Amino acid sequence: MSDGIPCMWMRGGTSKGGYFLASDLPSDTAERDAVLLGIMGSPDPRQIDGMGGGDPLTSKVAVVKSSDRPGVDVDYLFLQVAVEDARVSDAQNCGNILAGVGPFAIERGLVKVAGAETPVTVYMENTGQTAVARVATPNGAVAYHGNARIDGVPGSAAPIPLEFRDTAGSTCGALFPSGNVTDRIDGMEVTLIDNGMPCVVLRAADMGITGTETPAELEDNTGLRARLETIRRAAGPLMNLGDVAENSIPKMAMVSAPQAGGMISTRTFIPHRCHKSIGVLGAVSVATACLTKGAIGHDLSVIPTGARKMLSVEHPTGELTVIGHMESDQLVRAEVLRTARRLMDGAVFPGSSA
Repeated sequence: MSDGIPCMWMRGGTSKGGYFLASDLPSDTAERDAVLLGIMGSPDPRQIDGMGGGDPLTSKVAVVKSSDRPGVDVDYLFLQVAVEDARVSDAQNCGNILAGVGPFAIERGLVKVAGAETPVTVYMENTGQTAVARVATPNGAVAYHGNARIDGVPGSAAPIPLEFRDTAGSTCGALFPSGNVTDRIDGMEVTLIDNGMPCVVLRAADMGITGTETPAELEDNTGLRARLETIRRAAGPLMNLGDVAENSIPKMAMVSAPQAGGMISTRTFIPHRCHKSIGVLGAVSVATACLTKGAIGHDLSVIPTGARKMLSVEHPTGELTVIGHMESDQLVRAEVLRTARRLMDGAVFPGSSA
């Protein structure tokens, strides 16, 4: 690998990471993970000897290949590269990094341009879900510039609507994997839910916070972090996830009444750092809980009327709107608007330890 590994660095939604063709990485999982740790510069809190940005949101990887599945264009494997540990996890999905998969697949010639807009059907290997990304392709090429804006990202870019299919229970086996809409863990009432991302939903007030604190303030609250981790580890077996001590799921979402005209306000630990915004599929799971009578968040939410609901999930840097399509008071399909931008295309070099 002295000549480097072909790679495209992209911002996808409110995350950033390396996009690789599967054929350009080692097929052996342990060897691949060692290479990726070297590329990112982990373990090191600054990731100074690699491409990572010292934050879980900028230490991510997409592995993409052409799909043999009927009706699917590409298969996408998401890998979370830990910052301070020598660990690479495929235990979760990432809807933000997903936003860059469609453009990357077109740029690499895996998908042909279909006109002014090119739909790319993506199979998400982590969870067995399928999503459709609609990529702007005027003049026969991917367009990155446009007027779409998403909170947590400065400026504007071309819109990439993402439609998610068959997300309920994709990791845990059921929408409410414990069989209950609410459970009690360590004396705390919680909702355990998986509608694309396993989440433990709690009331912010029950955790002794207002739900309006900054991520930095919450990360400095050692008592809060310890309590969240206790609840998270107890939730693992109830969510069919087993021992989650070393896993990046479930996420911990603390909810409170909306502050800026949205449906609900959130502060999410992912799981040990407080998210500067909220993950795409995490927002879908939280929104689903808020739509469910008896679940945590339902009584705090301002829920719009109609079968097509614009569900604004507030977070520390703004909001993320989930477009919920309802049937018989059930969320059956979700869409989220994201954007992506190509940052670098070339070769990346693993560290000497890889």
